[in-house]
Amino acid sequence: MHRRSLIALAALATAFVSPVALSQAKEIKIAVIASKTGPLEAYAKQTITGFYMGLDYATGGTMMVGGKKLVVIEKDDQGKPDVGKAALAAAYADDKVDIAVGPTASPVALAMLPVAEEYKKILVVEPAVADSITGDKWNKYIFRTGRNSSQDAAANAVALDKPGNVVAILANDNAFGRDGVKAAKSFMKNAKVVHEEYLPVGTTDFTAGLQRIVDKLKDQPGNKYLSVGWSGSPTPFPKIADLDLEKRFGIKLATGGNILPAMVAYKSFPGMEGALYYYFGIPKNPVNEAMVAQHYKQFKAPPDFFTAGGFSAAMAIVTALNKTKGDTETNKLISTMEGMSFDTPKGKMTFRKEDHQAMQSMFHFKIKADPAFAWGVPELVREIKPEEMAIPILNKR
Repeated sequence: MHRRSLIALAALATAFVSPVALSQAKEIKIAVIASKTGPLEAYAKQTITGFYMGLDYATGGTMMVGGKKLVVIEKDDQGKPDVGKAALAAAYADDKVDIAVGPTASPVALAMLPVAEEYKKILVVEPAVADSITGDKWNKYIFRTGRNSSQDAAANAVALDKPGNVVAILANDNAFGRDGVKAAKSFMKNAKVVHEEYLPVGTTDFTAGLQRIVDKLKDQPGNKYLSVGWSGSPTPFPKIADLDLEKRFGIKLATGGNILPAMVAYKSFPGMEGALYYYFGIPKNPVNEAMVAQHYKQFKAPPDFFTAGGFSAAMAIVTALNKTKGDTETNKLISTMEGMSFDTPKGKMTFRKEDHQAMQSMFHFKIKADPAFAWGVPELVREIKPEEMAIPILNKR
């Protein structure tokens, strides 16, 4: 009798617990942590928009993988490393997310990396750029769909690194800016870098910094360039346009891609060359066509720079989950994602096994001032394939 009672109680307990357990088992929770407030707010909003669009596209509109519902939890890191670190810890510990995505800013990402290692959970870094994220600060739980500083630098060297070119660099005074300059200098084999100028994110008056650059460049022999690697709002480009550096001092602007509002100022620099991560009119593939069409339908405007990044992160995650049939066990995901290729709006990306950096194409462009667009239009010169860029492995694995 006693044994029957225990069996009955066990059955009752199982009946009581199983609906909760089943509902949990039927969900895959993903945290998206981004700078929804602060100087990088525009970047964060695009990333989040692209991520939802990517999940929708990759799952055929079902938001299901392996019979499990994808649930997205958004968190704002405010562009602050301590806030981002706490948000990721809360996502893993309290929200019980299976995977996290983000953040927007490199300093925040660097604060978050040890949290992923502590909780032994995947963090897909998008769009933070600093080389150190997949370099000396990396751990095996980190995968990055965003491009890194070396990919930016290698691609831009295609346009800028030529004998006789003299370069001054303006960049953010943070991990993004300093890692970017370090990478740029490592790829400058022919051009000469004569000055580095670092200014804080959120700078509103670029006058003094630009004057120091002019003073360093104006009397240099050769072809003079101001190379800008800038993240956040406001940007220095309107001030650079106002100074009319090429006409007054023979100093040309060189820079990479940016979001469309920042590229309005590019219209003042027709013929400017550089290399960019994404512009909606450049890649020709079904994924990009679908994203552009959906974005126009939803927002009556084209997708922007970071929309493609969020979409790419979603494609990577769904590709991996499809391969594991919805299993979110971390080691299984890691072994699945190492060396994994997946489609994105930019074309195919592949996670490099050694450091989990997504190898991807970049695009050499020349700016055209087209009256049909408010911004300077980057016209494709050529696609720079991953295998053309000698992207170093910087971790200590």
